[in-house]
Amino acid sequence: MQSITVKAPGRINLIGEHTDYNNGFVLPAAIQMAATATITKRADDEIHLTAIDLDDTLIIDSLANLRVSEKQWANYMIGVIVQFVKKQKFPTGFDISLTSNLPIGAGLSSSAAIESAIAFGLNELFAFGIDKMELTYMAQKAEHDFAGVQCGIMDQFASMFGKKDHVILLDCQSMEYQYFPLNLKAYQIILFDTGIKHALASSEYNTRRKECEHGIQLIKEKHPKVISLRDVTLQMLNECISEHNHPSVYNRCKYVIEEIERTQAAAQDLKQDNLKSFGEKMFNTHQGLSKLYEVSCPELDILVEAALENENVIGARMMGGGFGGCTINIIRDDNIAEIINNIRNQYQLKTGKELVHYIVSVEQGAQVI
Repeated sequence: MQSITVKAPGRINLIGEHTDYNNGFVLPAAIQMAATATITKRADDEIHLTAIDLDDTLIIDSLANLRVSEKQWANYMIGVIVQFVKKQKFPTGFDISLTSNLPIGAGLSSSAAIESAIAFGLNELFAFGIDKMELTYMAQKAEHDFAGVQCGIMDQFASMFGKKDHVILLDCQSMEYQYFPLNLKAYQIILFDTGIKHALASSEYNTRRKECEHGIQLIKEKHPKVISLRDVTLQMLNECISEHNHPSVYNRCKYVIEEIERTQAAAQDLKQDNLKSFGEKMFNTHQGLSKLYEVSCPELDILVEAALENENVIGARMMGGGFGGCTINIIRDDNIAEIINNIRNQYQLKTGKELVHYIVSVEQGAQVI
């Protein structure tokens, strides 16, 4: 039977965190770690899903019987298949075998990589002719409906549209995007994995969205044309929301407004080849995420503090939804092993935990292999 193998990468986000669902800007890039799927047409109407890494299989007896599974890993695939069923008629069933070298819970969007691989692969195998932007939205909808995380568009977009050695400045309001060359020169991107995977990350993510939405409703009372925090200035925020009456909502909105502005300025830093200024903005982002948005945790803060004290690290911040996962760091590649070892020792001393690190390269988005 006809078969195809595709891969879709995880992503890093250099700056622009928690801005995507607020119609702001983000600056992600696809990475070398990816989800790989082999999809094979069947002669019948069945769907066989296999997670190679978990040595587990789910058989769905008919395309008419697609529903949320008790096997959480399968829901990322089922969610995408459902999006296709709403749009297209599959002529046959199919088998999907999935493997991934993306660490789970590290904030590298392993779920978006799976969704993007399945969406891209099914579209290629069955020649449905759906464009990559629509596939991106379908992958996002799968995460909303079947994984229960109301994620923004960035993760799936970066997985689909990534370009080797480039970052993407994505306007999450208009979906316009620009590629910027990432010229790291004497530096490398290193991720430090806290090893912490707090269960509250998903629920708190959804809470932050609601707090931002609450802020918008309060601002709309004076500024009815406002649609999202993208439309709000700090002056408008201070006019409309009291830091005393709504401290959490005020802080969430303040962070997002500042981060939207910071991300646009950071893209210009890259354009001007000013890595030092870019790195300073990363440190500022972490401060906002920790103190205003309150999605950091002690382990993430310890790693960023260690980076801040090391002159060979020009930028560092927590990355992803928060409450664990990785920090992203721009580190001089002279004596990089010594720098990593130094930060590892500090982390172990303060937390008692082993520190895992990943050296990241910026690679191509979803593709047939």
